[in-house]
Amino acid sequence: MSTEYMKQNGFYEQVEKTGVVPVVVLEKVEDAVPMANALVAGGLPAAEVTFRTAAAADCIREMAEKCPDILVGAGTVVNLDQCKRAVDAGAKFIVSPGYDMATVDWCIEHEVNIIPAAVTPTEIMAMINRDLDVTKFFPANLYGGLAGIKALASVFVGHRFMPTGGVNTDNVRDFLSCDAIIAAGGTWMVKPNLFADGDFSRVEAIAAEAAAAVRELRG
Repeated sequence: MSTEYMKQNGFYEQVEKTGVVPVVVLEKVEDAVPMANALVAGGLPAAEVTFRTAAAADCIREMAEKCPDILVGAGTVVNLDQCKRAVDAGAKFIVSPGYDMATVDWCIEHEVNIIPAAVTPTEIMAMINRDLDVTKFFPANLYGGLAGIKALASVFVGHRFMPTGGVNTDNVRDFLSCDAIIAAGGTWMVKPNLFADGDFSRVEAIAAEAAAAVRELRG
């Protein structure tokens, strides 16, 4: 089956426009809506809520039901069970730290937006041959960073990457300046210590800085 639906439904376009996708780890469901609102207010209307905590699915459901302006998805999805739980909760996209072919195939069959990770030429070829145009590049800092992506992009012409891992406020502009990068994923604007007291104003402020970098480089 084709993955053309991700172009037709505007998913890739929305990810590229956002430019920076916050990778969110939430321990408490009550933090989900304030987090989503802070990111939207800061100009980064997307959240990759990771399946690293027991609250992940419920947080996704809260955002999906109560925050219509945010593109909410699930991250750190490592198997099909997690994928189905995320989609049932309202996730609009799936991101994985590697790739599980059963999950990839299920998402394509059910027209669920998915960005699996691939960092080696062999892995990227596997995803390209599954008709995927975009892969996550994780952990970017350990697999050559921007130089690694540029080297791969020179071979896999037209394929695009979403680097995550080691992307931060100091280097995000470098990543976003590369045409092969659709967006960058990061945690620096959603670190738990920024909102541990229940105040999400710092999340909003740092998100706004990242959004300004996106506008600066991409208009």
